[in-house]
Amino acid sequence: MKINTAEFVISNSEVEKCPKDRIPEYAFIGRSNVGKSSLINMITNHKNLAKTSGRPGKTQLINHFLINKNWHLVDLPGYGYAKVSKTTKAKFQQFITDYFETREQLICAFVLVDIRHEPQKIDTEFIEYLGESEIPFCIVFTKADKLGKTHIHKHVEAYKKNLLANDWAEMPQYFVTSAESTLGKEEILTYIDEVNQSLFTGSDF
Repeated sequence: MKINTAEFVISNSEVEKCPKDRIPEYAFIGRSNVGKSSLINMITNHKNLAKTSGRPGKTQLINHFLINKNWHLVDLPGYGYAKVSKTTKAKFQQFITDYFETREQLICAFVLVDIRHEPQKIDTEFIEYLGESEIPFCIVFTKADKLGKTHIHKHVEAYKKNLLANDWAEMPQYFVTSAESTLGKEEILTYIDEVNQSLFTGSDF
């Protein structure tokens, strides 16, 4: 898939105010400082579509972007570690949960995980939540340019082992990416394109 247009649509903290269009949505989420904004900018060919910041927790709203006039990319707030008040963090968690559990247009969530680290409890717990809630998702390993191929494989296998040990039947669909080298860009866009094609030839959209 080639990204021809990427337009900001709306930011808000209430799921009820999200776009009403029957357009497929792909949500990107991960813990703070995982490189989400950089990845979004990389796959959409826009340097500043998503706001990057040296301060974790910059994204604090549900942000909708219309891609190629036919699907929405949704940039969600990071979970955990953001330097915000407990009240604000609780509000984040509530509207993130509301979004995932009520948004009918959501087709797939991309859960971003920093590949440099061993499986983090906060990430595995969120993945468990999506699985238990039967919300379709893929894992996106970020910052792969920071590791060699051997360590990349080792860390992916560590996640696989962790999930299988927690009663997962198999490793979910995953992508290894780097916003610096554009690794994984074509794979993610091809995946979205294939899912969209199956939707558009069906009756839901």
